Amino acid sequence: MERNFKEALKHRRSYYHITNTSPISDAEIKEIIDCAVTNVPSAFNSQSTRIVLLLGENHKKLWNITKEILKKIVPETSFPATEAKIDGSFRSGYGTILFFEDKSVIEHLQNSFPSYKDRFPIWSQHTSGMHQLAIWSMLEDKGLGASLQHYNPLIDEAVQKEWGISSTWELIAQMPFGTPTEQPGEKEIKPLEHRILVFK
Repeated sequence: MERNFKEALKHRRSYYHITNTSPISDAEIKEIIDCAVTNVPSAFNSQSTRIVLLLGENHKKLWNITKEILKKIVPETSFPATEAKIDGSFRSGYGTILFFEDKSVIEHLQNSFPSYKDRFPIWSQHTSGMHQLAIWSMLEDKGLGASLQHYNPLIDEAVQKEWGISSTWELIAQMPFGTPTEQPGEKEIKPLEHRILVFK
């Protein structure tokens, strides 16, 4: 069911119970990513966002790599819980979308517009966040559940090596997705009067 923009935002939630199935084709998933990368705005039209879509064994490999890295730093007594979380909430899904920002684009803008030098990395994060929200909402609209994870920078080097990712691409977030098996709980909404000011 395709919703209007406001409905899509209201229905977007974090799903931690997903399966390795998808109600839509791989081509349709790629089309969602194409739509976001083509249309989401960026500061100075930098178009600095880079996306990697991992499906099938590549998706599983990402989370196996993550577990291997975490096993080296998580206390032995705590690791079973960490492994269960990764296997049950992320690796169990259909795929993972990796969000990157191209540092070479940011550096070029910093050199071209030095008065904004300190702001470009911040604006780069803004455009990445907009891509994440757009893709997340469109996936949910098609019946897929997703969540947003941040195992970077722990996994950055291993990811670059495994998939031949350019060293100028900085990993920002990981979005595992799949068909939801459980609905998320109620979302607490803090009072809007403490969060929004209107002056007429």
